[in-house]
Amino acid sequence: MLEGAKPLDVGIPAQVFTTRASMPYEVRVCGAAPGLVAGGDGLSYHVADGLDALEWADIVFIPGYRFPDRDDPPRPVVDALVAAHHRGARLAAISTGAFALAATGLLDGRRATTHWHYARALAAKHPRVQVDENVLFIDEGSVLTSAGAASGIDLCLHILRGDLGVAASNHAARRLVAAPYRSGGQAQYVPRSVPEPLGERFAATREWALHRIGEPLTLEALARHAAVSPRTLSRRFVEDTGYTPMQWVMRARIDVARELLERSEQSIEQIAAETGLGTGTNLRLHFQRILGTTPSEYRRTFARTE
Repeated sequence: MLEGAKPLDVGIPAQVFTTRASMPYEVRVCGAAPGLVAGGDGLSYHVADGLDALEWADIVFIPGYRFPDRDDPPRPVVDALVAAHHRGARLAAISTGAFALAATGLLDGRRATTHWHYARALAAKHPRVQVDENVLFIDEGSVLTSAGAASGIDLCLHILRGDLGVAASNHAARRLVAAPYRSGGQAQYVPRSVPEPLGERFAATREWALHRIGEPLTLEALARHAAVSPRTLSRRFVEDTGYTPMQWVMRARIDVARELLERSEQSIEQIAAETGLGTGTNLRLHFQRILGTTPSEYRRTFARTE
């Protein structure tokens, strides 16, 4: 972490990738050197490790920090990040941590995001970076960036889903009392205010749909539950989730199918019926379209081995 590190940005990856028996991660917090690091918002941190920790890390998170547009991070930090990346580590920046990641040059020619308040400053300071302020996070493979602090949770859960599968990610989300999945393409903020009761109603509608994922779900049925017109639901739903209502339903069905593939021995046909996809052919079609793989290959990759 850098001077002025933001508390949530530091704590989120530490909590998601917690060091515990059920998780195959070891979490360490490091600074430019071991010792006291002055943080933002009245906090300071005593870190046990220096930059040598980056020599073995598989994922390096760069928390956001105060005044990122003023100065570049220290050269040893930049060099250590570049060396870790060249060794094969993934680098993930939360919020204004994107400035430190951009200082390495590894974001040049790539898409990246940061907190909307600093997006223009990032684009001005690093013009070769393709800054997109209207997303929650961006995954460019070996380099990843997220918007403000809460979207760091979305980024961490996204990484966890790729590493360990949807069941582990959903478990972590439940532990954090967080939404299991928000699209990285979702806007950082709604450009016009949405009345709170409407937002609550849509959250309730999503929960209602999740409990009926194996049943026929139509736009009209969702709109009836939300007590709005299908047109209003469609418009507001995209702002809320990044997907149209029926795209969201399809992805929810695929997520349930993924968890069943990981945790059960049900056949492809049984899982298709249970998730409302009808047939194994439909399941395979949508699985390939959304995830780029087959249900059988997914099961081989993520199924539990006792």
